[in-house]
Amino acid sequence: MRTMGKKPLKLDERIWLIDNFDMQMGQRTGTYVIDEEELTLVETGPSPSVKHVKAGLSELGFSLEKVKYIIVTHVHLDHAGGAGLLLRDCPNAVVVVHPRGERHLADPKKLAAGARGVYGDSFEELFEPIVAIPKERLLVKTEGDTLQIGTDTILQFLDTPGHAKHHFSIYDPVSNGIFTGDTVGIRYEKLIHSGVDFYLPTTSPNHFDPKAMKHSIDRVKRMNVDRIYFGHFGMTEDVSLALDQVERWLNLFVAEGEKVFAQGKGYDELANRMLQEVQHHLRDQGIADDHDIYVIINLDMQISALGIMDFLQKNNGKH
Repeated sequence: MRTMGKKPLKLDERIWLIDNFDMQMGQRTGTYVIDEEELTLVETGPSPSVKHVKAGLSELGFSLEKVKYIIVTHVHLDHAGGAGLLLRDCPNAVVVVHPRGERHLADPKKLAAGARGVYGDSFEELFEPIVAIPKERLLVKTEGDTLQIGTDTILQFLDTPGHAKHHFSIYDPVSNGIFTGDTVGIRYEKLIHSGVDFYLPTTSPNHFDPKAMKHSIDRVKRMNVDRIYFGHFGMTEDVSLALDQVERWLNLFVAEGEKVFAQGKGYDELANRMLQEVQHHLRDQGIADDHDIYVIINLDMQISALGIMDFLQKNNGKH
């Protein structure tokens, strides 16, 4: 798969991917467009990404009036923060959300406060405005629920915690693919361009749970899907490779976190150790330390280390 410019990427005859340019970075987050009788979007990105979603839909020839469903895998702001803003211009749409996420989209104050604590002074630039969604325009789906978006297309919802408690994944039977948000990790598109398939878990605070994440990974493994559609970023058909990598790095990162916790050190020490492990691995793959992927990976290690240390503090250093 290759991403060129700002045009939506065609994954097959019915699914497209719009680059959200989250944090003004390409290939960071994306919005999937499923071209069915009921036009369906998966993820919106944060509010500053909404202009890119609109431009992408226009490029594909879809009016905002045609959008019927906006599905968010979970309510973290880099995936769902723009849902309220986008919904204002999609008069016929509803937002589909996990039951644990519904109240946060209806009243996002607590969600915003949590993100502000992580992102600090960068919060406004990255996420504002965060628009509340009227409850009548929220549609809750949970484990085992379905959503018919076409005559022969019925999406299926799976509760997949680990990254967040308010997280579901969406199985698409037509492509035998699954939209996994953040539960089974991150795909680094920029490294794909350099010839390296690379996937890492994302363990951000404050719901990270390694056992739940492993269970979700194992569940996707057992489904024998042909594709994973990642929230960050893009689609892979190398499903086993992706899931095995994420599980291996998850075990390594948590084990390293336990050592750091036992030594009485902080998340910054863990982030540095995690980064060193990644750099060592990528050097062996021919990736230089000054590759621009590290703009993203540095941030990911900081946030993931926060989540691991938060989990260990809540559980006395053990998982």
